[in-house]
Amino acid sequence: MAKKYYAVARGKKTGVFTDWPTTQKLVAGFPGARYKSFPTRTEAAAWVAAGGPKTSSKPKAAAAVNAPSQPQKKYTVALWSDGGSRNTGNVAGGHVKQSDVAAWAYLLVTQDKKKYSGSAGEFGATNNRMEIMGLLNALRRLEQLGLNQEPILATLDSQYVLNAINKGWLRGWQRRGWQRANNQPLVNAELWRELAAILPHFSQLDLQWTKGHATNSGNVFVDTLLNQTMDALLKARADQS
Repeated sequence: MAKKYYAVARGKKTGVFTDWPTTQKLVAGFPGARYKSFPTRTEAAAWVAAGGPKTSSKPKAAAAVNAPSQPQKKYTVALWSDGGSRNTGNVAGGHVKQSDVAAWAYLLVTQDKKKYSGSAGEFGATNNRMEIMGLLNALRRLEQLGLNQEPILATLDSQYVLNAINKGWLRGWQRRGWQRANNQPLVNAELWRELAAILPHFSQLDLQWTKGHATNSGNVFVDTLLNQTMDALLKARADQS
């Protein structure tokens, strides 16, 4: 059976979901519930971002999802980053499989309305690894552009990455030689090292959380972008087989 993605634009919780029982609980009994199924996450996310339009026409393609036009007043640069993995292993109660596709993406918007974005992916990587890489690559790009001393607001939907920075986990791991508090090796230690090395180059960087795949247009944009990357990787692999 072909996989479906369930988009909920109005319900107890909005976003894109991968199974009907969960979706049904979110829309059952909710006044004016608006939901729809799609063959791809990209189409589902675009429909949610558009507010769940009441139309029989096909939702806008991923590339048509509008990015924010400029940062909030306090900041001269806005940053969004995201990571994702189509992890079939965990669904079955196991680990990420080497055949599972994953990707990261970022979007940068400056005060003068210039926009920069990037995305890449690989097979066999976890969602957390992609989340770290999304932010890391966004910061690298900002440094290349000479914008690292600007007031920057970074918006992520990964509590894991945000807590590592904002709650001091990163400093603790560094003090312990990149080990966790229980003296176990830190997963993705090489990426955390790179992040710890680049963060001091940013003197006015604020980070905030947003609900993933919901109403934040920048977050929806990067989620759509990374899903485009995963789709392209899967297509390229299929073409080679």
